[in-house]
Amino acid sequence: MTILVGILAAAGLTLGPAASTDAAQVLPTEFEAGHFHAVPETTDGQKLKLLVDTGGGGTDGMYWITEAAAKRLHLETRSCTIRNRQVTVAAVPIYKPGLGLPLPLSGPCGEAVLVFGESDGAGQLRGDGQLGAAYLQGRIWTFDYPAQQLSLEAATWRPGPDTHATGLGFKRAGYGKPAGAFPRIIIGVDGKPLGMLLDTGATAHPTAAGKAASGLATVDGEGVASYITTSMLDHWHKTHPDWRVVENSDDLFAPQFMARMIEVPEVQIAGWSIGPVWFTERPDAAFHNFMGRMMDKAPEGALGGNVLGHFVMTIDYPEATAYFRCAQGCKASASKPKP
Repeated sequence: MTILVGILAAAGLTLGPAASTDAAQVLPTEFEAGHFHAVPETTDGQKLKLLVDTGGGGTDGMYWITEAAAKRLHLETRSCTIRNRQVTVAAVPIYKPGLGLPLPLSGPCGEAVLVFGESDGAGQLRGDGQLGAAYLQGRIWTFDYPAQQLSLEAATWRPGPDTHATGLGFKRAGYGKPAGAFPRIIIGVDGKPLGMLLDTGATAHPTAAGKAASGLATVDGEGVASYITTSMLDHWHKTHPDWRVVENSDDLFAPQFMARMIEVPEVQIAGWSIGPVWFTERPDAAFHNFMGRMMDKAPEGALGGNVLGHFVMTIDYPEATAYFRCAQGCKASASKPKP
């Protein structure tokens, strides 16, 4: 989840058709410290680096790039109105065959990309932009963490026999129509269900103490994380004083907020069990209020790459279902949290 989600959430979401090809499209991808980055290449040899973030911004089927990237690619920009908000967009770059991205789903600005400058917070994200929640919405995507590969699946995709399914919650409008793109997944901790944002972009910036405790891999100081609200961390710590807590373990939002981390012995997800898992503290308002307004129910945090990295994960947005195949460090669980 990135700060730009707040800018982009001001506009509406439009659900387009699912993938219709007969074969999966493997995206050009770089895997960096637990994060997927799409790295398409234009016909004139220009490359982009776009964070793939199920918990991040993106509106009306578009993805976004920085103003600097748009200038580097010599893209002409124009203004577009989304729900009374003026945004800057550009035509989708023309990519080399086999090195491009699926076209954005159609929206009020057509097949376009959003363009953000420093005033929009674009400088806070490394790289050239983001493939966010609404761009991913309406299709079927496989995040293969062991193979470090991202694929857009065909509409005919079916799970294999060794996968476990779990339902996802999405904000709905009238008649059950999805009105949001941020998926809520249920996990089990300490025998209790816990609603979380499914967040491939959840980012950590561990301090020396946090990195020593978690063994987290980082690039330029950044890695992946799973988040938990302050109130839930306090509850866990009070109920289980033996669960390790590391003070001042993450400084992504320092000096305003120095986060703690807590080590949970075991987490259940989609009928699998893994552990131990480190959760990084985030303020209650970030999820109870901010993300809660954009989801079907307010989550207690986010499930990120330090958990998802154990799996090959497929998100079927049209069917509101996620599928997990155990790749490493997990085992079948006797219990499965109910949505």
